[in-house]
Amino acid sequence: MFFLTSYGGAANLQSSINAEAGLGTASLAAVYAGGIFSTIFLSSLIINWLGAKWAMCCGIMMYVPYILSQVYSKFYTLVPAGLFLGVGSAPIWCAVCTYLSVAAHAHSLISKIPAKVLLQTFFGYFYMVYQTGQIWGNLFSSLVLSVDNKAAVTSVNETMIPELCGANFLVGTDTHDNLPPQSPEKIQMLSGVYLGCMFLSFAIIAIGLDSMKRYESCREDTGNRLTGIALLAATSKQLTNPDQLLFIALSIFIGLEEAFLIADFTASFVSCVIGTGSVGYVMMTFGISDAAGCFVNGYLAKVFGRMSLVVSAFILHMGLLLTMLLWRPHAGDDYLLFLLALLWGVSDSIWIVQINAYFGSVFHGKEEAAFSSLQLFVSLGYIIIFVFSSYVRTRYKIYLLMCSLILGMLGYFTLEYKHRNDRKITKEFENLNKDNNQESVLLNA
Repeated sequence: MFFLTSYGGAANLQSSINAEAGLGTASLAAVYAGGIFSTIFLSSLIINWLGAKWAMCCGIMMYVPYILSQVYSKFYTLVPAGLFLGVGSAPIWCAVCTYLSVAAHAHSLISKIPAKVLLQTFFGYFYMVYQTGQIWGNLFSSLVLSVDNKAAVTSVNETMIPELCGANFLVGTDTHDNLPPQSPEKIQMLSGVYLGCMFLSFAIIAIGLDSMKRYESCREDTGNRLTGIALLAATSKQLTNPDQLLFIALSIFIGLEEAFLIADFTASFVSCVIGTGSVGYVMMTFGISDAAGCFVNGYLAKVFGRMSLVVSAFILHMGLLLTMLLWRPHAGDDYLLFLLALLWGVSDSIWIVQINAYFGSVFHGKEEAAFSSLQLFVSLGYIIIFVFSSYVRTRYKIYLLMCSLILGMLGYFTLEYKHRNDRKITKEFENLNKDNNQESVLLNA
């Protein structure tokens, strides 16, 4: 929670407070470029070397230069700091997902609750707490930036909002003056608070979290405990796994939709229509709905099943994208922006909980390699949005999201069908063996 309060609060503002020459989105692209490098070459090795707990702590400290560079935001400070942050981000997320997966399987042995059910619950609880960081980080940014009411309103003429904002928005050209810079004092205040939250998140994990070695006995029967170069090779090999390949489009979409919300929705719709000072309040709405959605995901999955939730997220997200594509915002449409953010949070909560839980279930025993590969393609989705953010109008990025979502769902349905058939064949084989054993007993008698 404290981690996202810090990084999320800063990242959500990049396309608005560092809009000149696309500096903010360039720094975010550098973040995920560093993340891809780290995912391929470092994350599995770092987790294997330091363990999941200390990999998280090490990664968190690599975020500090990026928060500090907000005070003096130039290409030669912000972009290198973003690359450094990205290198630390992949080990954090691979360690988090691995830790939750292994702990869920350990709990399953004790509680006798199926591991796939616990995975949904564990990821739901984790992301519920994590996403509340959106509330506090964005609340503070809005309180600071709108203190003099200048950032609380847009500088776009009301008659021009339908023409310049929404799907027609293009950062860095004719709309540059619509996102005025903030005072150094406000940025320094925000950076100080975010830096304190980052150090606090480090301390909580370092002091309060158990080592994952406590649960290692639950993984001994998998035969997949690799070390060193062998673990790196396993991560590379995982990219050729047929199940992993079916996840690629949906993994990229998750990165695209989260990056679009941070970079394009905040600038194209919120800052352009109602002012930069309102970005935090709108993103708070997203954080609240995302956190609540994560909390109820595990329970809803028990009642309706994973596939029903994923299909619901597909329908909802496609509807949101179509709305953003066709809608022409006007002055006074504040409530519609809050509604869009709220519904986006609901669909995002389903994606992150259900897909991560499904990964932990499908790739049990290969968590480090599998989640490294997942993080690789999620980071790729982020980079695509951030790289083109300053050069492509928002409507074309919406088209991209729609195409990747459709392809992702095709891959997901194929994977569900494949595993359903696999389970059916396994069950028939077990029944056949059972019948053969009974026949042998009768013959021997």
